[in-house]
Amino acid sequence: MTTSAPAGTTAGPGIPDPAPAQRRILRVLVASQVLSGAGLAAGVTVGALLAQDMLGSTTLAGLPSALFTAGSALAAVTVGRISQARGRRPGLATGYLAGALGSAGVITAAVLGSPVLLFAALFVYGAGTATNLQARYAGADLSAPDRRGRAVSTVLVATTLGGVVGPNLASPTGTLAEALGIPRLAGLFLLSGTAYALAALVLALWLRPDPLLLARAHAAARPAGAPDGGSGTPRARDEAAYGARGGVVPGALVMVLTQLVMVAIMTMTPVHMHDHGHSTAASGLVIGIHIGAMYLPSPLTGWLVDRYGRMRIAAASGVTLLAAGALAAAAPADSVVLLALALALLGLGWNLGLVSGTAIITDAVPPATRAKTQGLVDVAVAIAGATGGMVSGAVVAAAGFPVLALAGGALALALLPVVAAHRR
Repeated sequence: MTTSAPAGTTAGPGIPDPAPAQRRILRVLVASQVLSGAGLAAGVTVGALLAQDMLGSTTLAGLPSALFTAGSALAAVTVGRISQARGRRPGLATGYLAGALGSAGVITAAVLGSPVLLFAALFVYGAGTATNLQARYAGADLSAPDRRGRAVSTVLVATTLGGVVGPNLASPTGTLAEALGIPRLAGLFLLSGTAYALAALVLALWLRPDPLLLARAHAAARPAGAPDGGSGTPRARDEAAYGARGGVVPGALVMVLTQLVMVAIMTMTPVHMHDHGHSTAASGLVIGIHIGAMYLPSPLTGWLVDRYGRMRIAAASGVTLLAAGALAAAAPADSVVLLALALALLGLGWNLGLVSGTAIITDAVPPATRAKTQGLVDVAVAIAGATGGMVSGAVVAAAGFPVLALAGGALALALLPVVAAHRR
């Protein structure tokens, strides 16, 4: 039954009230993100190690990260176009199913010892990563402008549980893989394939009403010039107008730079630890802490973005990533604690950039063209990540991990002139 819409919105006949619909949508997205968080952890934790084991070289160890990040670029376009045409539910479900298929391909490649198949499967596996990130837009579709940061953060924080638990299952899933006749390093992909398939099922069955289609219906029913809902605080109105004047480019730049720096340093950390005698369990712990820092601070970040503005938090992202790179470079190779702290700061800096950048983009784009634009922005983000993954192995092979970490931290400072130029 249709109920009255909240202040600032107009619900037409037969159009559901967005407030209860948003609460249900967030619950379903949270459930799917918990599952998909476990899925994305496999490639981060053991993808580079699998390539190193098959090729016997560190130089191309960053290639898996580059490939599944490049695959996520193609998936971002595909998911965005399906969502634009048919809604978030079919778009997201299709992306997660592709991620499950890629996981199965990685397992097959490990069994056959085929690097070519491994790289092709990792490319397809990247669809899960892209879909995991695209889900944050679904959380913001029906949110009021002054709550968009918190809506995005609710979806992101749900990834924490699976993202933290997943890497730390490297040892037991490896044991299970060996019992099934699968190489130990491929064990985590058994988890990722199952997790992505279940996430697709949850969305296909329960993401109703579709948030993007409902947002379009309300936008069409809203009188010309009416606000798009929420309490309409002065800061919220200012941010919405600010973003609409040209938020796509700066929002995209914020997310591109943070993704590039984060992927480059993150990709080579397990390889760096492995080369200095650390176990897979230790690498899994550090990556688990990193992924937790990528998503766990999201509620606080969302509140900060809504309270203090998108661009200030974007600037904070650059400073945090600089600190992460400096600490990673200075940390002794035998110190798991300091490497974990550096990777936690790296995850936090990425989180600040992603939440603020997503809010900037959502402010700037109306529901009618939102999914397509967001998909294209995420393509740029994915290409940046692929570049970071591709270059990272070569930099470490030529100059060492500390040089990579310092270069990444210095590059993150480019966020500051982006913020300054947009504010002017």
